[in-house]
Amino acid sequence: MPRPSLPPHLLDRLIALCGLVGGAVLIAFGVYDRADRVPLWAVLPPMLVMAGLELVRRTRPVLAVSVGGLAFVASLFAGSLLATLIMYTDLLYAAVIYGNRRMSRVLHLTGGSTVLVLATLTAVYQGTSAGLLVAVVSSLVFLAPVWTGDVVRKHRQEAEAERLRAEQTALLSEMDRREAVVAERARMARELHDVVANHLSAIAIHATGAQSVARRRRLAADDPLVEVLAVIRENSVQGLAEMRRMIGLLRDSGGGEADESYAAPDLAAVDALLAKARAAGHAVGLDFELTEQGERGDVPVPVGLAAYRIVQESLTNALKHAGPGLVSLRLEFGPAELAIAVDSPYRGGAGRALPGARAGLVGMAERAGLLGGSFEAGPRDGYWSVRAVLPRDGRTEGRE
Repeated sequence: MPRPSLPPHLLDRLIALCGLVGGAVLIAFGVYDRADRVPLWAVLPPMLVMAGLELVRRTRPVLAVSVGGLAFVASLFAGSLLATLIMYTDLLYAAVIYGNRRMSRVLHLTGGSTVLVLATLTAVYQGTSAGLLVAVVSSLVFLAPVWTGDVVRKHRQEAEAERLRAEQTALLSEMDRREAVVAERARMARELHDVVANHLSAIAIHATGAQSVARRRRLAADDPLVEVLAVIRENSVQGLAEMRRMIGLLRDSGGGEADESYAAPDLAAVDALLAKARAAGHAVGLDFELTEQGERGDVPVPVGLAAYRIVQESLTNALKHAGPGLVSLRLEFGPAELAIAVDSPYRGGAGRALPGARAGLVGMAERAGLLGGSFEAGPRDGYWSVRAVLPRDGRTEGRE
């Protein structure tokens, strides 16, 4: 869990306030150099100047360290105060962190020169031991903050470089992933176009040819063979259109708007589904009706597509397996969810073993589950009932 941090300007104000409070306490107890001879008014100004410079340590580092150096020299002559010294070292540190590279080199040079001069003069006039002591103390004041700031700045730059490198790596990985997805979709589109779509086209062509043969033989329009051929041709043409729509969606790279001819179907096309189901079910004694409850409103695209596919599969299953009678479709539009109910006459027994049996039920359950909804299907009171509930917010539980 990241630790809470203060905004930069508030942190600078807090540092200045701590310096003022600490300096005031030291002055009140007389803890400063030559307290018995230096009046109070001589110690306060350097401390106040240092505290004021803490407010601009980030925005004006050159000004802060320059004026701070003069205030520090003045404090040495007026009466050295520990709070003033600490605030000056912080200004040196901030000048390296927030200044340019040249500032770091200048402070290293001036700090080293100051330490050398002070240590040499002290060694000449007071002895070697005193000179070494001054060298250590002055290095802690003039060089240690600069070295620390330089190290921290390098670490920050390295961290920033690593962050940028990580972002670039993530971006490249995402681009590779998208390219792989686009390539796979293109491959799938080619397979669908070259295999499945060609087979559907062949079925439609052969069905059309069979209709021509039936017309040449002057078969009646209500002849079962003619009706079956019409259903085969219509369904193959519709399947081919759906396949082309799917191929278009797969070939759309996602970089722009997809072609409107490949728009995903939604609940607005349910009436067309019912019309085709009525035409196909007339020969086997099936009729279809639609009942809607509630305001349809705006249905999100994923929800509309899932609802359309569930209705489509339910009507197709009714045409394949239901006994003669009425197939009822109910759509209930609630404020938070969309309920789909399909009841078709149930024909018991072993039934016909068709290719892909129960795959449609699995697909409907998966579509409802991906949207966070529910699905169930099975015999109930002489009917085969399909129930699906889809949340209208269209949130999915998992995406690619």
